[in-house]
This record gives sequence, structure tokens and C-alpha cells, in this order.
Amino acid sequence: MHLTIIAGARPNFVKIAPIIHAISHHNDQGAAKIDFCLVHTGQHYDEKMSGSFFKDLNIPLPDVNLNVGSHSHAEQTAKIMVAFEKHLMNQSTDCVLVVGDVNSTMACAIVAKKLGVKVVHVEGGLRSRDMRMPEEINRLLTDSITDYFFTTSALADTNLLNEGVTADRIFMVGNTMIDSLVNSLDKAVMPKVEHDIATAEYILLTLHRPSNVDDAHKLETLIETIDRIASGVKVLFPIHPRTASKLTNIERFDNIEFLSPLPYLEFLYLMKNAKAVVTDSGGIQEETTYLKVPCLTLRENTERPETIEIGSNQLIGNDLVALEKSLTAILSGNWKKGEVPPLWDGNASKRIVDHLAQLFN
Repeated sequence: MHLTIIAGARPNFVKIAPIIHAISHHNDQGAAKIDFCLVHTGQHYDEKMSGSFFKDLNIPLPDVNLNVGSHSHAEQTAKIMVAFEKHLMNQSTDCVLVVGDVNSTMACAIVAKKLGVKVVHVEGGLRSRDMRMPEEINRLLTDSITDYFFTTSALADTNLLNEGVTADRIFMVGNTMIDSLVNSLDKAVMPKVEHDIATAEYILLTLHRPSNVDDAHKLETLIETIDRIASGVKVLFPIHPRTASKLTNIERFDNIEFLSPLPYLEFLYLMKNAKAVVTDSGGIQEETTYLKVPCLTLRENTERPETIEIGSNQLIGNDLVALEKSLTAILSGNWKKGEVPPLWDGNASKRIVDHLAQLFN
């Protein structure tokens, strides 16, 4: 069989890396060979996504880069669709595999379906119920035309079943982002920062959602609150230059050390050794759950409720009082231990490849 794998943003590559490894292992076993083409839409350009990034994940550079770049949602989606259609019309394939919920996921799924190619969605069935999130729109549209779903949890299965998807098209396999984490834990690299992360406690902070970073006053208030609550515990904040530009006089914060965006293995080191993580990221909610690191999510909802119901995560929303109360509890050692959800064991990608081999061979 021939598989076309789509990735458009940095987290996508973290999710597809173990699938590529599982394909290689499958082919080495003498089974019916799975050929693949890795397509990078170029939705996000990140200097850290150079050769070293792919080396960290131990995957080949993309076979194709559509180089669409950053645009408005509509223009970016259109550019991806036009470019991917040209590629797919010149490259026959048995199915197109998309991951996650970025614009590339939706755009390439639509193109494939209109050309009569089967669509497989890894992380199908996630729902935040918040239509203000572009990612939620992408999930719903992608899943409405997907042929086969590889899900991370029973909750995702239930979402799909409730939307009319038949059970024979749904395969609960686990979480490929956790596969990458498991495969990389012993390779994590201590980054060079001013704080003594080898011996002293610290909090890891990440922010990227427009609702948290686009309003300069809101961002300043949030950072000031975290700085005050930390009360002598260092807060390490890998921050995008665009977000940093909204803060006035970053030197005035007593407890926050601002860092440049980090390579995958360096960020992993900070995350697994943190006293707590404060974030608005979906993937980090999953990774901290596996690592059993306390996580406070600055969002009003999550498409990954198992990280709260089972794991170490807690939704905070915009409630700065709740943020202070929860972070104080964590720093005092009073936080739920959390458990790892079923099948988040590092073998999701093998299950995916086994199913693909049965479905398309």
C-alpha cells in the first residue's frame, strides 16, 4: 500500500514521527510493504524545525514541502488545498493520513475526499464544544468526511458514535504524542538557562493562544499574577518574540526567566522535571498527564477531558484567583497524583500501522 502522511505544524511532526518508525519496523518484519510520502504543508515555519528537529525525532526530512506559509485562516486553507491537490493528482496513493486539528488537517482531508482517496484521521473524535476555537471547526469538518478514525480515548469514541460514525470505522489505539515522549525521555537534553534546573524547583510556563496573548493588558496581568504567586520559585517561560513584544520592561519580573522557543528534547527536559506546568496547550495537557506532572490549563474548556478526569491536569480558565489557589496547592505538595489513561503506553503507532495493513492490503 501507499500512504500519504500530512503534517503542517511542529506538533504534527511529533505525532507522526512514531508512525514513521512503526512503518519502518513493519517493513523490516517482511510483511506487505507500506510505502509512504511525507508531505509538509509549510503551514507553520519555525527555525527550530530544521535538520536538528528531525534529527531529534529520528525521522527523514519531508518528501514534499508545499511552502504555503502563514496567512489568514481562509487564505492559508485555500493555498494548502490548491497545492496539495496538484501534488495528489500527480502522486497516486491508497489513503491520506492526517493528524490533529490544524488547518492542514482539514484542508488535505477535503482535497483527498474530493479526489476519491480514503482519509484516516489520527486523534479523531476530540471535542471541546467551543466553536470559537478554529481547531474545533477543523476537527468537526475533518471527522465529517473521514473514513477511518484512530482515537486516543474511549471519550473520543463516544463522541464519534454519538455523531453517527459506525463502530467498525473507529479504532482506539492510544496517543502517538505519548509514543514520541516515551521514545525520547532518555534523550532529553538539559537546556542552558540561568536558573539552576539541575537542583532547584521551577515552574514551566507556555502561552500561545490568541485569547491569552493578543490582548497586551490581559497578558501583562496574567504574567504579573504568575510572577507574584511564584513567590521565589523560578518560572521558566519559553516565549515567542511576538508575545514578548507585548510585554513592557520584562526585566521587572522577579521570578520569571524568559527563554527563546526551545528544541523538542530541551523542552521535554524542562517539562518532565518541572514542579508544575502552566499552559494553554492541548498537547502539553497530555504529556504532563503521562509524566504525572501537575498541570494548570489557562483555558475554559478542553478537548482532552481525560487529562482532568484521570490525569494531573486542571482547567483554570481566566480565573486568576483559582490560578493562585491551585498553584499554591501544588507548591505546597497538595495536588492529585493522577493516572495514565488506557493505551497511553508508547505503542499507539504500532497499533495504527497494524490496522492500516489490514485495512489497505
